[in-house]
This record gives sequence, structure tokens and C-alpha cells, in this order.
Amino acid sequence: MSAASIVVLGIVFGLAVGVLFAVLIRAAFDRGSAVLDAQSTALPDGATAVISALREPALVVDGSNEVLLATPEAVALGLTDGRSLRHPELQRLLDEARRECRPQSADLSLPRSAAGARTLVLTARAAPVDAARVLLVVDDRSDAVRLDAVRRDFVANTSHELKTPIGAVSLLAEALDSAADDPDQVRRFAARLSAEASRLATLVQQIIEFSRVQGADPLEEAEAVPLDEVVRAAVEHTRVGAESKGVGVVIGKKSHLWTLGDRAMLTTAVQNLVANAIAFSSAGGHVGVGLRSRDGIVEIAVSDQGIGIAEDDLDRVFERFYRTDQARSRSTGGTGLGLSIVKHIAENHGGEARVWSRLGRGSTFTIRLPEIPAPASARTPRREKERA
Repeated sequence: MSAASIVVLGIVFGLAVGVLFAVLIRAAFDRGSAVLDAQSTALPDGATAVISALREPALVVDGSNEVLLATPEAVALGLTDGRSLRHPELQRLLDEARRECRPQSADLSLPRSAAGARTLVLTARAAPVDAARVLLVVDDRSDAVRLDAVRRDFVANTSHELKTPIGAVSLLAEALDSAADDPDQVRRFAARLSAEASRLATLVQQIIEFSRVQGADPLEEAEAVPLDEVVRAAVEHTRVGAESKGVGVVIGKKSHLWTLGDRAMLTTAVQNLVANAIAFSSAGGHVGVGLRSRDGIVEIAVSDQGIGIAEDDLDRVFERFYRTDQARSRSTGGTGLGLSIVKHIAENHGGEARVWSRLGRGSTFTIRLPEIPAPASARTPRREKERA
């Protein structure tokens, strides 16, 4: 064998040995990494099943606060993006539990998103699983805190609103007593007393109605509601007020549109819009009520030719007890609750309430609701529809 051949064989043998060692080293590295991964992610027997069964937001992190396991509720709440925690406050709580080697808890207020549109109010509890891993369980109290704030605000506003008519009734009663010998004064004070009593009764009734729509879920026992009948009933309930003020109310042609919900609540919502339009219309004006369908959404629109609403007030007209014109509201008997009731009823039915208005040109309030097909028992042959 020549010297050149021996050199070539040596080179080939050296390459083969090098490749073999490289393969062995790579296999050893992979095996070691797999062992380390298993040690870092493996949870005690049954722990994964228990955590996955939790209905509360929960997750487990390793020593680097990397998420090993998270329930769908934790992801939906925005606590993690799948591998890491989104809030430094939670990381500090986990570090404290790991450092103290015992459970830790904290009440936290965290932004739901980067924009901070909604605040999460949480009670978070962290408990060590072992020297590195920590279990985090969260109680989301956001809705409870929000409802409690709404309740306190509502009670405060209601107390304030009730003071005015109650005080007026008390003063008028005293004035009536002092004017007992003057029949003209008695009649004048009695008329004002009657007006304040009527205003007080309306306010109390709307407070009761508002409390009912806030607590009710109309979709729990929902039924198919024919919106043509809702509109007709709402207009009929306001007919006396419209005639006494000389305002005409016009209903559009039959639409044969349906939605799912509570018929009485929907009638109340439309009635409030029509009554509001009549109250803010001048004698001889007209109010129009129409129905139409667009992209699976039913729209109930109530338009008037009244004084209109300033642009600065448009974003607040659906707030509780908000009045765009205090003096005008007193003269029309407005309570500031009617439009708020409309908004809540629309939202409770999976819809929304909108407003368009221009000063001096009038306003259009629209309730938008999900449309459903007409029930089979209510479907009318085409010829009968055309006659209708």
C-alpha cells in the first residue's frame, strides 16, 4: 500500500471517529435537556388534573416565573399570554411566596389591557408547590366591585332627586294651610301640589322600573317578540299625552320583524323614547316611529322635530338622572331616568341604544336588537303580507 493510500485512510478514519463523537455528544446533550425539562415542568401526580378542573383563573410558574400550566380562565382574564405573566404585581407576589416558603395573598387592581379600558379587581393567592414552582389562584371581584359602586351611586342620586319634589310638597302643604281663607290661592297651591305629587309618583315608578331592568336578565326566559306589536302598544300608551300637547305620532308600515326577549320590557323602552320625543316637541310637531332590518340587526327609530340636543351632551344623555336642560326637564316632568332605562333594556337584550341630534332640527333615538326569524306559527303567506 502506498504512502498516499495510508494518508487517505487515516483521514477517513479520523473523520469517522469525529462524526461518531459528535453524534454521541449531541445525544447526551439532548438526553440531558430532556431530563432537565422533565424536572422543571413535571408536576406532582394528579396536580395537573386538579388545576385543570378549577373554574377559577389559576396557573403554575417555574423558578423564572415562566408559565408551566394555565387554566383557560386565566388566559381569558389576560393574566398570561401563554408562557409569561403580563403583570409585574403578580410576579412580585409569586416571588414573595417562593422567598417566604409559605402562601401569600394580595388585593390588586390591574389594567385589563394595555389601553386600560377596564380595571381588574382581584384577590390573588400564591402558594409554593416546591422550592421553585408556585401555584397562583385568582378571585376576580371586578363585577362585584363595579355593581357595588353602581348601587352606591344610584342610592345617592336617588336620594338627591327625591328631595326636590318631597320638599316642594311639604312647602306647598304649608302654603295651602296658610291660605285657607283665600279660595283662589287654595286652588293655585292645590294645582301645584297635584303637579308635584304626580312628578313624585312618576319618579318613584321610574326608580322601581330602573331597579327592575338592572337586575333582570330578559334572555333567561326569552320569547319571540313581534316588534310591530311592541311599537303599536308603546304608541298607544302615549296617545293621551300626544293628543293633549297637539303632537302627531306616525308609525311606519308593518315590518314583520322579530327579536328575542321580554315583550313588556321592550314596550317600556320604546314607550320611553316616544314619550320623551313628545315631551320635547312643540305643539303641532310630529314624532315618527319606524322599524327596519340591516345585517341581522333590527332598528327601532324614534324621531322628533323638537329642540334637539347639544353635541356636548350627546355622550351623556343615557346616564342616570342626567338632564340636558334642567329647567325644561322640570317643566316637562322629566326624571332623567327614562333614557337610562332604554339603554339598560337594549343592552340586556344583547343590543344597544344610539342617538343622533342637531340643535333646532330634532333628534332620533334608535334601539338596535338582534333579529330572529319569525316563528313558523306567525309566518304569513305572501299575499296576506302584501295586503297588510
